[in-house]
Amino acid sequence: MKKIGIVITDGVGYRNFVLSDFMTEAKLQFDSVVLFSCLPKNVYDSLDLNCTIVELEVFNEHFFTWFFRKAKEVSHLQLHTKGNFGINDNLKTSKTKARNPRGFAIRFIHVWSRIIHSEKWIQRYNHYQQKTFSSHEITKKYTALLQEHGVSNLFFTHQRPPFIAPLIYAAAQLQIKTGSFIFSWDNLASKGRMAGDFDYYLVWSELMKKELLQFYSAIQAENVVVVGTPQFEPYVLDRYASDKERFYATFNLDIRKKIICFSCGDIATSKNDELYIETICKAILEKKIPDVNLIVRTSPAEDPIRFKSIVEKYPFIKWNYPKWIQSRENHQEAWSQRIPTIADIKDLRSLLEFADININMLSTMSLDFMQFDKPVINPVFGNRQNGLYDDQRFLYYAHIVNVVKSGATRIAKNEQALIDAINLYYLYPETDQLNREKLMQLQVSKPLEGTSKRIVTALFEWT
Repeated sequence: MKKIGIVITDGVGYRNFVLSDFMTEAKLQFDSVVLFSCLPKNVYDSLDLNCTIVELEVFNEHFFTWFFRKAKEVSHLQLHTKGNFGINDNLKTSKTKARNPRGFAIRFIHVWSRIIHSEKWIQRYNHYQQKTFSSHEITKKYTALLQEHGVSNLFFTHQRPPFIAPLIYAAAQLQIKTGSFIFSWDNLASKGRMAGDFDYYLVWSELMKKELLQFYSAIQAENVVVVGTPQFEPYVLDRYASDKERFYATFNLDIRKKIICFSCGDIATSKNDELYIETICKAILEKKIPDVNLIVRTSPAEDPIRFKSIVEKYPFIKWNYPKWIQSRENHQEAWSQRIPTIADIKDLRSLLEFADININMLSTMSLDFMQFDKPVINPVFGNRQNGLYDDQRFLYYAHIVNVVKSGATRIAKNEQALIDAINLYYLYPETDQLNREKLMQLQVSKPLEGTSKRIVTALFEWT
């Protein structure tokens, strides 16, 4: 029997692999499917998954596990920092001045890893990290679960969360093949090390495959398969479609006006969002841009409380607060326990389909809107000189360099550039259309239709 275990790590994995066609395809091709969930089991109650669901106990790192993980991650950044602005930037932000055991340990790791950071040493840190799991109580529980359910293949829907590391270790001890999906377009070229080593990897594009082999020299090309991404698959599934009249009614929009959607990032990386929203509002009131419907979609990863003053000051803004539910609080990465509702996926799809222009600070939402061939503007007003949060530095991250070079979006470094870009796309929405198509082919090398089937087929062949 071919029995697959699927590890859902967080709310985005839930969206991509549970609310897409992935589970249906997995049940068609495999004899049996077991879903190992890092989310509470009750989040699946309303879904007819018809498979075994196992809730994994929350793993909290001990100091030595954390220490070797950090040594591995920082050394990975040190190894690849030359010529890579994004990795170098993340290396700097990983530093701390905290005067506690972890603060002192981080500073030691940074000093040590400036000299010692070879791939050999990274693998050594990974080995030491795994050793900390060998007698851990939760590892014994994970091992027992894998033995009980007898899976022949364990598929991780995200490669980075530290809390999946003991499960990777347990699978290796039982000689269960493991595979992972590379979670996001920026994970390889700017982020830290993966949680562990896998036997096989699924990636979005040929570009991502190239990056994976570049940053992980031990991985063999034949163990990497380009499948696209289920992140966008709901946009071609009929069950998430809505009609235009319902969309306008839901958000109380004026059907005579075009729609600008501003999509927010989270507070950690998109601190200037309030400024950009206010700039657009003032331009509308001062008639510097045509009178439009303005919708703001906040980030599902945070509470939108920071926009309270904007809500009160500009009552004509329509707000789309993502319908995500906090499923658990007592978790080392609480944001990962927020899960989307089906209603939110429908809202998002209708927003992508019926809005005329998207504005966001260099987020993956650019790619979402491009699935519907909508023009995108990326405002980045902040730099080291003007006192604003320096979001212009993200222009030098490898995945954003590709966006800039493609000419698929308009980069607005000041208020006038933002207003000019809005007016251009308002009058000529077909501008940059070919560039958008080329960027999408670069970032997602496969069609959206059949994404889940391609992923499951690859997993089946590896089992």
